[in-house]
Amino acid sequence: MVKAIYPKGKIVAKTGNEVMAEAMRQISPDVVAAYPITPATEIVQIFSQFVADGRVPTEYVAVESEHSAMSATIGASVAGARAMTGTSSQGLALMWEMLYIAAGLRLPIVMAEVNRALSAPINIHGDQSDTMGARDAGWIQIYSENSQESYDNMIQAVKIAEKAKLPTMVTTDGFIISHCMEVVEVYPDEDVKAFVGEYKPERALLDYKKPFTLGAIELQDYYFEHRWQLAEGMRNAKQIVLDVAKEFKNKFGREYGFYEKYKMDDAEVAIVTIGSAAGTTKFVIDELREKGIKAGLIKIRVYRPFPADEIAKDLAKVKAFAVLDRADSCSGNFAPVYLDVVSALFANGINIKSENYVYGLGGREISTEHIAEVYTKLDKIAKGQVSPSKTVEYINVRIK
Repeated sequence: MVKAIYPKGKIVAKTGNEVMAEAMRQISPDVVAAYPITPATEIVQIFSQFVADGRVPTEYVAVESEHSAMSATIGASVAGARAMTGTSSQGLALMWEMLYIAAGLRLPIVMAEVNRALSAPINIHGDQSDTMGARDAGWIQIYSENSQESYDNMIQAVKIAEKAKLPTMVTTDGFIISHCMEVVEVYPDEDVKAFVGEYKPERALLDYKKPFTLGAIELQDYYFEHRWQLAEGMRNAKQIVLDVAKEFKNKFGREYGFYEKYKMDDAEVAIVTIGSAAGTTKFVIDELREKGIKAGLIKIRVYRPFPADEIAKDLAKVKAFAVLDRADSCSGNFAPVYLDVVSALFANGINIKSENYVYGLGGREISTEHIAEVYTKLDKIAKGQVSPSKTVEYINVRIK
């Protein structure tokens, strides 16, 4: 149950889509270009109504596709505008070419992204295949467990993107968060506006007094350096994420970081996951603790830049852990988040027994019983009673 922390905050009942749209209204971007797609349609639909009602002075651009939406957003950002968009699944996939261009041009675009399965077969429900596919496009990625986090993350994302000069996407799990009503604390308009501040671009194509070239061809002599600068910008963004989180806590009272630790101080077995499944996992942890199993959780919030050293340090204390991925890499081996986690451990000289599970594809349910089974096996692995699997395992799927 969300409680009011900020003295001037207001407790309301809203869906994840509604609070993301509300955050966008309070941020008041100069331009929003978007194309509707389930389950993210409501975000831009509600925001377009704010524009039509005169509640926000944003220039809303209705386009014919998601590729055009990102193209228009890039054009607005290059021109010097604070620009935002929203999409999901196939829409994000259709933006693919432009995602890399937005990052390569170092544009601080903010995207509200609702996680949804990729076709085929056609599915409108939630998993993280879409954003995991874009994980190396040069965008900062911030994931949300619930509606409160999606609202807070949107507000922080603007400041993070503009300080890091990197596009940033804030995600929620399709339908589970996007369409479910939750209790959320929203902050006064003037306080959100004061927090994000006025956007002052370093350069803008419309500033004719300071002309510059953008998007020129770069061959062997310069392209590599340009890409290195992008990678270095992502590495430097780690401190910016923490600095903005500190500012946010000082202003509104809620604490954020790269990830949340739940009962990890004395944990012997742990799960690492992203998104709404973390809430279910916390419930299971509380039950298992009563039975004597010292279970813990690391819920990743910021996946790009990946907090490798920090996660390795916190996992070093456990005897066994599992990573729950809501996307499959189809590599015949392991899934995306697991590969990042074990790479972080390896680079830090840490060897811990581990498991990788893929769950929830296409919106498939993951229950408390499923998560409890993972912890039970981890407990046996920690005690040396069974060995970890040598490949990815799948939760709640019919396998012949």
